[in-house]
Amino acid sequence: MKRNEMSGGEKARIRKSRNRRWSKDDTELFLLSLPTLLWFLIFSYLPMFGVIIAFKVYKLSPGGHGFIYNLLHSDWAGFGNFSYFFTSNSFTMLLRNTILYNIAFIIISASVAVGGALMLSSMRNKKASKVYQTMMFLPYFMSWVVISYFVYALLTPERGYINGLITAMGGERIMWYQESKYWPFILIFLNTWKGMGYGMVLYLASITGIDPSLYEAAVMDGATKAQQARHITLPAIKPVFIMMLILDCGKIFNSDFGLFYQVTGQLPASLYTTASTFDTYIYNAIQSSAPIGQTAAASFFQAICSCGTILLANWIVSKIDNENRII
Repeated sequence: MKRNEMSGGEKARIRKSRNRRWSKDDTELFLLSLPTLLWFLIFSYLPMFGVIIAFKVYKLSPGGHGFIYNLLHSDWAGFGNFSYFFTSNSFTMLLRNTILYNIAFIIISASVAVGGALMLSSMRNKKASKVYQTMMFLPYFMSWVVISYFVYALLTPERGYINGLITAMGGERIMWYQESKYWPFILIFLNTWKGMGYGMVLYLASITGIDPSLYEAAVMDGATKAQQARHITLPAIKPVFIMMLILDCGKIFNSDFGLFYQVTGQLPASLYTTASTFDTYIYNAIQSSAPIGQTAAASFFQAICSCGTILLANWIVSKIDNENRII
């Protein structure tokens, strides 16, 4: 009986603790999360109201009313803005460029980041490893505007450094900003060069968390560096690799505007079919006299596709390796 009474008291105490809805710790945690909550509320959730622009023929109402009044009193366009975007001559080209560039970015950047992290972690001179890591991480903090000036200094037809080397070896100058065939390689190289330091830091953080005794046991068993990387390091960083892959898939319909617009010299006509993406199209549409509803439809299409791709990537991962899915 006493055991039953004690168990009953424990159940009552557990039930009481569950019924207590708020505590001092909850207040402290709420205050700590409040700035982040307000940031997402103001900059992420409230602007979602503007999604209805994609389904409206936005017009200014007489009387000097504000944006919200004009938006609510504009006529509905249904899916007319989307049909205009899908049937435009540029849609297929924009879809092709955006997806193919991002697929190349994901594959090459991930391979370079993992390979660089493995090489740096295998270096015996740790001071030199830190120096190399810092040097590779530095380009990540540079803006594309600054990088565009370096690229222009290298590729300008008249006084560019590369053209100077070509002419010094007896070749002819290349009009880099007029020849579109070179720019897929240039854009992929610049994206990889700028982001590889950030990726390596993420994978190096995972590698440093591996138990050193695993490597010691592998050395005692006669495992080579390649075998250690294959059987110890790569399995350990697999969760981080899959997480980064899923997140990158969520950006496959977006592009780095600075890379495609600033580096190319504000996207001249000679490079339009090679370097145009959805982001550059939306920017040019905003700068032109195109209806704002059509521009909003293109941006909304990007958001829906990005949400779909990240959910699809997470679903595929859940079928292959359910432990490493993020949702």
